[in-house]
Amino acid sequence: MTDNKPDVTKDWQATQGQKSSATRLRLFAALAWIVAIGGEIYGIILFRQNKFDHGNLPLLIGILVGIAIFAIAGNLLWKAANRHDPAHASDPARFFFQNQLGAIITLIAFLPLVFLILTDKNMDPQTKKVAGGLGAVLALLATVTGVSFKPPSVEQYTQDMNACATQIKSGQPTTACSPDVAAQAQQIATDSATVAAATKDASHPNGLDFVYWIAPENGAAKAAEPHVFHLCAAASPLKDKTVNSGSVTEAYAQNAVRITKQIDMEQKQCGFTATTSTN
Repeated sequence: MTDNKPDVTKDWQATQGQKSSATRLRLFAALAWIVAIGGEIYGIILFRQNKFDHGNLPLLIGILVGIAIFAIAGNLLWKAANRHDPAHASDPARFFFQNQLGAIITLIAFLPLVFLILTDKNMDPQTKKVAGGLGAVLALLATVTGVSFKPPSVEQYTQDMNACATQIKSGQPTTACSPDVAAQAQQIATDSATVAAATKDASHPNGLDFVYWIAPENGAAKAAEPHVFHLCAAASPLKDKTVNSGSVTEAYAQNAVRITKQIDMEQKQCGFTATTSTN
């Protein structure tokens, strides 16, 4: 017995727990950045009041160091959030903004104040030299911590998930199974076991890890919309379709990401002994 719900599921996506962790980390990052920018505003106000014309270097250094500490803390928290809930590389603008936001915020938190230090004509030259040099170094250091040189992406996590699943199925060391992808990789391994159970017959007593799915359009490496995979090319949902075939892991890699719900029907269509019933 089958239902009428669409027989599809989604590509890799953050779990509810991952999304909650990411939201919490981004909130803390935003608070840290607000403090950093607040420190900058405070320093600018003091400049406007000519507080650094004849000294107060320790205070200015303290402001610069404080900005750096909170900017760096925000950057690290934001990066951690992106590891839990990455952006799609297929959306370049959002992908860039989400992953480089820390560097952008850090520049905003530092550049106006450093510019004031370097261009102030009333400041003592020695104070300007020390504060300007320190400000520039701290700004560079904090900005670098905000840059994501190898940012995570949904696409990369999908590849890692598939590699992890392959390792699980073959009993290899699970070097690709990071906490972010392991649970969903286990689902691939579970689907593979379901396929093996559904494809057992006299010729294949252990079943198969070989399935069929609708090929991505226009020769693409991956389907834009998620599909299911089926037990054989003769399965009725594949009639008159361009079909690809391969292991369950290969199916997932092309965005065919769950076994059909109509296993009993397809076992009969494909000539397998109907010994397994799966929802």
